[in-house]
Amino acid sequence: MRTSLQFRRFLLLAAIASQVAAGAALAQSYPTKPIRVVIPFGAGGSTDVLIRIVASKLPDVLGQQVVIDNRTGAGSMIGTEIVAKSNADGYTLLGAGTPYAIVPNLYKSVPYNVQKDFTPIMQIASQPYGLVVHPSLNVRSVKDLIALAKKEPGKHNYASSGQGGAMHLFQALFVNMAGINIVHVPYKGSGPVRSDLLGGQVKIGCLGLSSIINHHKAGQLRIIAVTTAKRSPELPDIPAIAETLPGYDASLWTGFLAPQGTPVAAIKRLHGEISKLMQTAEVRNAFQRAGTDIVATDPKAFGDFLRLELAKWGKVVRDLKLQAN
Repeated sequence: MRTSLQFRRFLLLAAIASQVAAGAALAQSYPTKPIRVVIPFGAGGSTDVLIRIVASKLPDVLGQQVVIDNRTGAGSMIGTEIVAKSNADGYTLLGAGTPYAIVPNLYKSVPYNVQKDFTPIMQIASQPYGLVVHPSLNVRSVKDLIALAKKEPGKHNYASSGQGGAMHLFQALFVNMAGINIVHVPYKGSGPVRSDLLGGQVKIGCLGLSSIINHHKAGQLRIIAVTTAKRSPELPDIPAIAETLPGYDASLWTGFLAPQGTPVAAIKRLHGEISKLMQTAEVRNAFQRAGTDIVATDPKAFGDFLRLELAKWGKVVRDLKLQAN
């Protein structure tokens, strides 16, 4: 009897040792082929800019090509669903942003479960959006915009990258708190929004600083406020919306996720290498130029943060009585 018990213990220890060895082997060998990073937003948008900064450096440390795949549409659901249904082998990743936590609250039907279908790798950034107007609009401050909207209710439009995106919710929250009537015009992606803002076809928008800061400095667009509770260090002269509307606070976060079930060893390798990149002067300077704060978290902290974001935006959607379908 005792011999049988000892044998079973031996088999159990052997199995554990085998799993540990397999995990170590995977960590050393991964990756062995190119990695695809799906970004569910258009090229040139804030999430795309930041993910590309990091992804462009990953081949140097991973020894494999990293391919960016922009899959836009359905408020970011198309690209996110692709990753959720991909093989959980570490070779398909999601470059996610704030809409990841907004969409499940806004849409009745979502083809994936953000709390069950993904494994967090790490958050890499947080940045304000800029409430922006075309220079032809006689508006130089949040107070000016509110006054204009109250004087001409329903006459002016604000553009977003689509129903349920960060651009939409950040501006819907502003409009609601300001008690004004500005009409929402959804576009198919942030690129067309930026293009029409630059051309003056639409006069009001709200985009990530990394995608508009150069246009602001060139005088092509005018950032009148940032969406975070405090001013951005990159634009210290630009006030926060909260200085006019106390309590307003919204920021764009960016991070990497993988399909649920991705090997722990692959997650650890990716987290470790990305963390090292975030400490390099080249990446730090690139993020600073984009008006973005580096936020390097571990998988658990990122998972905890995502749960808080889901709850936060769920309340906003309910308070504003928004529904996309």
